[in-house]
Amino acid sequence: MVTVNIIYDGENIVGFKAEGHAGYARAGRDIYCAGVSAITGTALIGLQKHLTHPPIYQEKDGWLSCQLPLDIKKEDMANAQIILTTMEAGLRSLQETNPRYIKVIQGGAKYVQD
Repeated sequence: MVTVNIIYDGENIVGFKAEGHAGYARAGRDIYCAGVSAITGTALIGLQKHLTHPPIYQEKDGWLSCQLPLDIKKEDMANAQIILTTMEAGLRSLQETNPRYIKVIQGGAKYVQD
């Protein structure tokens, strides 16, 4: 199962961590893993493009973690929330139709890097 932990600080999403394998098909052929990767990867690209200071992220085989800079400006936070809440909506929609393969949880830890 792919698990995506969406990290909140109060009402704002400040990061996320996606890990695991859906198990629908072998690695490289799994449509659910590809869906999660596309949604989270696009969110990361959006954050990199639209924030004054890029997010902090790590990517390895099977997982991606991303967190907003601690000193994020108010305008950047507003842009980040548009991107991240859209990411969350897409992931929750995917989970709703495929709960066997995808789990979206809400976390409260501020730092997502291991």
